[in-house]
Amino acid sequence: MQSTHSLHTHDCGVLRASDIGEEVTLTGWVWHRRDHGGLIFVDLRDRAGVTQVSFDPELSGSEAFSTAETIRSEWPILIRGTVRHRPEGMTNDNLETGEIEVLASSIEVLNTSVTPPFQIEDHVDLSEDVRLRYRYLDIRRPKMTKALKLRSDFSFAIRSALHNRSFTEVETPILFKSTPEGARDFLVPSRMQEGRFYALPQSPQLLKQLLMVGGVERYYQVAKCFRDEDLRADRQPEFTQVDIEMSFVDQDDVIGELEEVLQTAFASMGVEMELPLRRLSYWDAMDCYGSDKPDTRFGMEIHDVTDIFAQSQFKLFAGAAADESLFVKAINAKGAGVWPRGQIDKLADVAATFGAKGLAWIAFREDGSVNSPIVKFFSDEEMEALKAEMDVEAGDLVMFAVESRLMADSILGGMRSHMADALGIERDGHDFLWVVDFPLVHWDEDAKRYAAEHQPFTQPYVEDIDLLETDPLAVRSYTYDFVMDGYEAGGGGIRIHDRDLQLRILKLLGIDDETAEEQFGFLLEALSFGAPPMGGFALGLDRVCMLLSGADSIREVMAFPKTSSGSDLMSSAPSEVSAAQLKELSLRVVS
Repeated sequence: MQSTHSLHTHDCGVLRASDIGEEVTLTGWVWHRRDHGGLIFVDLRDRAGVTQVSFDPELSGSEAFSTAETIRSEWPILIRGTVRHRPEGMTNDNLETGEIEVLASSIEVLNTSVTPPFQIEDHVDLSEDVRLRYRYLDIRRPKMTKALKLRSDFSFAIRSALHNRSFTEVETPILFKSTPEGARDFLVPSRMQEGRFYALPQSPQLLKQLLMVGGVERYYQVAKCFRDEDLRADRQPEFTQVDIEMSFVDQDDVIGELEEVLQTAFASMGVEMELPLRRLSYWDAMDCYGSDKPDTRFGMEIHDVTDIFAQSQFKLFAGAAADESLFVKAINAKGAGVWPRGQIDKLADVAATFGAKGLAWIAFREDGSVNSPIVKFFSDEEMEALKAEMDVEAGDLVMFAVESRLMADSILGGMRSHMADALGIERDGHDFLWVVDFPLVHWDEDAKRYAAEHQPFTQPYVEDIDLLETDPLAVRSYTYDFVMDGYEAGGGGIRIHDRDLQLRILKLLGIDDETAEEQFGFLLEALSFGAPPMGGFALGLDRVCMLLSGADSIREVMAFPKTSSGSDLMSSAPSEVSAAQLKELSLRVVS
């Protein structure tokens, strides 16, 4: 593209053969400089790409050529010159500008640079700590520039899709009240009100419900959220979500609207999404894939084989079959049956990371033999039934979990993902689906109480409300997660809009009426003023952009992320503050 308000007339990377003969001005960083004796070639790089610039002492002039002899990598320069065809045999088909070059007539050095701590290249073996320490240099790499552009484009696309469907963008406060929503809050002390604290929002959840009470009806916001929790590749202490809420809707209304918004946004990125998306119930997802965010681009589904071994001589399996709370479940990792015995034995350590106490397995060798420590306990009938159920072929490895329903699913779901990676199973394209019908609550063994499966404001199924006190674990909720490529890319639900029901749910979660008024009084008060039926959704912008870019961490699509310990290596945050600042806030640090 041409630039009308810049030092340059064109971006690097946009000139083509159709521009030959044109006088241009380019700016950028010196990426590579090659001195070929009587000629100097410079690859000039900016956000749009690379253009080769040539300096010829006879055609560029002695002054420009002499200056070109002094420049070094990562110096920002301005050059003026004429677009021409590259000399015969020097075209570069791997470069979009590979057919042309700019013959420089003048050059201006805009600044110099010390030698960078690493080469500004995409394929450099470099520790992430060094990249984050010099993030402003890391961002110059074409891959990072492209990732940030992708994020910008997708953000714009989803904003436009929402705006065009009559959603109103509303900003909600960053300084708000601390409320228990599942993760730890980041607290901000108030100087003006000694001993009191704001909290940074974990999400705009309560505020968007209040907007529905206020009649906004269709709200969205690209919102910063903050959670003080342990980090991993797809989690940061501060992250961004596209927050959405609608009123006078049911679950189908919200999902239908979201599908159209998402389809439009993804289409702008060249990704097709065929509607309607599949919907899997929570238990179908768990029982088949061992995950409430399944990647269905490959098989290896979980099978319940409990009945096959009801009369087995293998006491572990037979005992589970006789116990209504236990199940024998299995997956078939096709191709892993040829692995050496020692390699298969090590899978028990992997299974242990998912909560397994051990790992029973049967390897079906390519020569027709069977290798397993447990196969001697099985009858021919049991083996034939197992082969039929698991679609066993030579070279397969069947692995078992004996546990409660949820635990067996979780163990084999973890092994399913591990084996897919270990076997190099291709996962082509993108995989989109909804997981619905989540349980309202689960039992928190550490806290010895019920905890919300998603958040405390989710509407239970109307037909299940009578079970709240008698069988809470059986209560289903109007909750839906948007799953992309085996990641929870977004989630939402229908909200409780009845004050009495909200108090009842909070009581189930161990929050009495007095505490509820203290923590959620403003919400409960609002619900008493004719709150409408409402439901919403939050899309994890960082996570979706990570998947669109093919990265393996959300840090690759964030400009200035933190490390896994929550540190900003570039600015050395978090850092100590002065005693005077602490005194102003009536705080002191206790070792």
